Amino acid sequence: MFIGRFQPPHKGHQAIFNTYLDKGEPILIAIRNVPTDEKNPLTALQVYYLWKEIYRDNALVQIMVIPDIKSVNYGRDVGYAVNEIEAPKEIQRISATFIRDEIKSGKTNWKNYVDSSVWDAIQQILLK
Repeated sequence: MFIGRFQPPHKGHQAIFNTYLDKGEPILIAIRNVPTDEKNPLTALQVYYLWKEIYRDNALVQIMVIPDIKSVNYGRDVGYAVNEIEAPKEIQRISATFIRDEIKSGKTNWKNYVDSSVWDAIQQILLK
């Protein structure tokens, strides 16, 4: 399970997801339903539909919207692990803030960091 705001979804997120997908393992993308603001201009449903488009042909991917949780907790050995995935430095550098700022300023470098299937949708959402 991957929990996040994904404002917007980008290739850094996908690279982390691919650590499981490349092994044929299923993933769940859990989108936090946060209020929209400067840092979160997309609604959870908009993010949901962007991920649905990106992974439209991948049966290993499930996507859902969850409440704006504050923590992830467990009480005992429940049969699953909580893991941090150490992404390569070039993936860690991808920033949703950079992507949003680039779109708003009319630049196109952001397209290097976002799946091409959602370029138009992200621009329409952020430029309205």
